[in-house]
Amino acid sequence: MRLGTARVGETRFAAVQRDELWYALDVPPGTSMRAVLAEGPDEMRRLSGSAARPLPGAVPDAPVRPGKIVAIGLNYLDHIREAGMDKPARPLMFAKFPSSVIGPGEPIVIDGDLTERVDWEVELAAVIGTPLRQASPREALAGVAGYTVANDVSARDLQFADGQWTRGKSLDTFCPLGPAIVTPDELDDPQSLRLWTTVNGETVQDSSTAEMLFGIADLLAYCSRAFTLDPGDVVLTGTPWGCGEFMDPRRSLNPGDTVEVGVEGIGTLANPVV
Repeated sequence: MRLGTARVGETRFAAVQRDELWYALDVPPGTSMRAVLAEGPDEMRRLSGSAARPLPGAVPDAPVRPGKIVAIGLNYLDHIREAGMDKPARPLMFAKFPSSVIGPGEPIVIDGDLTERVDWEVELAAVIGTPLRQASPREALAGVAGYTVANDVSARDLQFADGQWTRGKSLDTFCPLGPAIVTPDELDDPQSLRLWTTVNGETVQDSSTAEMLFGIADLLAYCSRAFTLDPGDVVLTGTPWGCGEFMDPRRSLNPGDTVEVGVEGIGTLANPVV
């Protein structure tokens, strides 16, 4: 299934996508996808199977507004190599604030008084469907409702100057998500998916989730040992080589750019930069 949030005018609908058309789930308009996921996988499947009300003219919004966003740094071997850093002995975890989330087509806003070095990071994002606490890797993977595409937009000057990453990763509009949540049964092995980034049509990242240092099951289990992952939470699983910060010469996003990130089997997520 391809699930998400579709917008018609100012009204948002929890919806399912079939043949590129959106259909409203049988819940009141404005019901969040996070609330639908909290009902459990059986109810989610029932609602998706019974969805029959078409939404003409609908456009995709951020597929879910997460309660929390957990992100993992330095989790791709090719990115570790380009950054010239040592492999982490354990997952390097940080948070992005939910207020940073935007959807497809919404602008990434650069505040020039705050940052001058804004970078892109394509990521496979796992959306939690079942509460996870002290889960085994197998239990953790079974608790994934689906996957979506994320751009972990990063203000590198703030990130490195602060010494911790929360502010530089959490500026408003710095977490595009979309275009939909694809359930695990619709994807091949999540550890062998191509993912890429283009800036103004130029490919700058092109890799595979096979490059992950810590796989998705292990990442989610590791997180769940420390805190509960709730339905609708999003875990960003790291980015591969090709970040602008590590190019020679260094590159950054600028107003007027368009950045597009994509993951095989899920789709692409494009956002203008203003």
